[in-house]
Amino acid sequence: MRCTLCNSETILYSEIQNKKYCKCTTCDGILLHTSHFLSAVAEKERYELHQNDVTDSGYQNFVYPIIEQVQNDYSSNHKGLDFGSGSNSVITYLLNNSKYHISTYDPFFDINDDVLKKKYDYIVCCEVMEHFYSPSKEFKLLHSILLPNGALYCKTNLYDSSIDFKTWWYKNDTTHVFFYSSKTLHWIKEKFQFKSLEITDNFIVLRKE
Repeated sequence: MRCTLCNSETILYSEIQNKKYCKCTTCDGILLHTSHFLSAVAEKERYELHQNDVTDSGYQNFVYPIIEQVQNDYSSNHKGLDFGSGSNSVITYLLNNSKYHISTYDPFFDINDDVLKKKYDYIVCCEVMEHFYSPSKEFKLLHSILLPNGALYCKTNLYDSSIDFKTWWYKNDTTHVFFYSSKTLHWIKEKFQFKSLEITDNFIVLRKE
């Protein structure tokens, strides 16, 4: 199969429990073979199992790096978008409590295409990019709706060579289809012409010119 991010050739990387994973020879992404992708109905059913309690302290602490970075970089006068907000977003909840103006979009629970026709100072994308069936299309969109000097804040578990992929828990979620390394993120920065890339643990900031 071709890489869904950069359209380069991939090689078979691993086969686990009858699922094939391919690795891109160019951007270093690891992809679940498209033959194992869930249908839209099955994917939504999986998401509906999530328990998203916005008042849960553990959930709030998990997203705190994003909240802190947004508040360091922008004021409540700036406009944000929570892309892939799910059925109940703790990020939107916490930022709204701080009087920030943030819109939401989710392809299953908050389908509002009008918000994708506007421009934003910042976009948050928390535990979302690993679900992208078409990451090239999604990153192109996200870059296009950022204002100049805008920031894209992402959170996902990054893969590196120190991780045993066969036992890596993060791949076991049936809705996780694309896994990124540091090299993959640098490819995204260059391809979509972001000004800078910052990686701290599993928190990623891509800034636009």
